[in-house]
Amino acid sequence: MSATPKLKRIILEMGTGNDLHGGDYTKAAIRAVQDAIHHSSLSIIRSLGLDSRKMLVEVTIGVQQPDKVDAEAVKATLPHGQVSIRVVKGGLDVPPYTTDDTSGDTAVIASAAVAVRLDLPQPGG
Repeated sequence: MSATPKLKRIILEMGTGNDLHGGDYTKAAIRAVQDAIHHSSLSIIRSLGLDSRKMLVEVTIGVQQPDKVDAEAVKATLPHGQVSIRVVKGGLDVPPYTTDDTSGDTAVIASAAVAVRLDLPQPGG
């Protein structure tokens, strides 16, 4: 019986995204994830000759109404790896400009954390 490989977290990036006028939680979540992943380059994968399809990409998204995020749509925006999406309560909803505004023009702000885990080669192995 082989041991389960110990995956090492090699990257943790954070991002924020918003939908200023549509109240679209999925759009804000996608923008937050894209903000996070555009802050890093996974050159270590090429440098070590690893297969990017084998990396685990763990995404946590925080929004005020988690049930309004289409996790599959967010997942589809990630280019590499075995992706898991978890949506939790967080982020921020900013109400309309005035208290008598009934337009429903709430600004949605999402936060995202994207962790990448790899089974790294052992020294001398």
